[in-house]
This record gives sequence, structure tokens and C-alpha cells, in this order.
Amino acid sequence: MQLRSINSADWHEILLIQEECYPQIEPESLEVLRSKWLVSPQTCFVIELDKQVVGYCLAHPWVVGSPPSLEQTLVAVTNPDTLYLHDIALSSKVQGKGAGKRAFNALVELARELGLPCISLVAVQGADSFWRRQGFIAHPIEKSLESYTPDACYMELDLSA
Repeated sequence: MQLRSINSADWHEILLIQEECYPQIEPESLEVLRSKWLVSPQTCFVIELDKQVVGYCLAHPWVVGSPPSLEQTLVAVTNPDTLYLHDIALSSKVQGKGAGKRAFNALVELARELGLPCISLVAVQGADSFWRRQGFIAHPIEKSLESYTPDACYMELDLSA
């Protein structure tokens, strides 16, 4: 299993994995997903097994406490203070095989390289328990999370500890 940069040929598989992993959410469009990558290609990657894309990570520098809404086309922000993890999604072919942990560890390293003090995300579909085990803490925010699932939970991981 290897992590590598996203290339234009990967988007079909990324869309299929998104659809597989998020049955409770209307899938985001290719344009919106690509905007996350275009804002920060160095923090977006795919997970490959036997030369097949089996997962992806989309993350980008952002502002703490104001996660982008789903289906929001992104532009770069000035003065980012978090690496916002939009998604680490894995095909069922690799779930439980350490791919998610490997992707997460790579993401933490990227955030540190960029000098960002934390990673933030919105957990959906009950994933908040997984993220708590990774050290994330839920934080109330003023921004509505209504574009996400009803159980959406904004969380942050402090990297300064």
C-alpha cells in the first residue's frame, strides 16, 4: 500500500469511493472535490494498492472554527491556522488494514511541515468516536453544520502538545 499525489486520472475512483463511504450524504460534485485539491495539492493524496486507488485524503489549510460547507467550492484563505481534513475515505477493500492510520499519520506530518498548529474536521455518520481515539476534541462553533448529517460534530486536534 502506498500514498501518492492525486493526478487527473484518479478522480473517477475518488468519486466512486466517496459514494461508497457516504450513503447518508449527497455526494459532492467533482468540481467541489477538485477545488479542495487545487487549493492545496500537497495535502491531498490517494492510497493505492496494487496500482489501484483504494482511498483518498482531501485536506487544505483553513481557518479554525469555520469549516467549509459541503458543496462549497474553495478558494485559498489568507492566514490559515488549521489543516482542515475534509475527508479520509477508504474503499471496503482496505478498511481495517491500517490504510486510514497510515493516511492520518501522513496528514499530521504535513500539517507540522506547514507550521499549522492543529487539524480540524467535521465528523459524520458516527465517526466522532474514531476521531476521539486519534486525540480530537469536539468544540462548539457558531457556524451551522446543517449541510452535513444531523450528527455532524466539529472537532480539533492540537498538534502543539
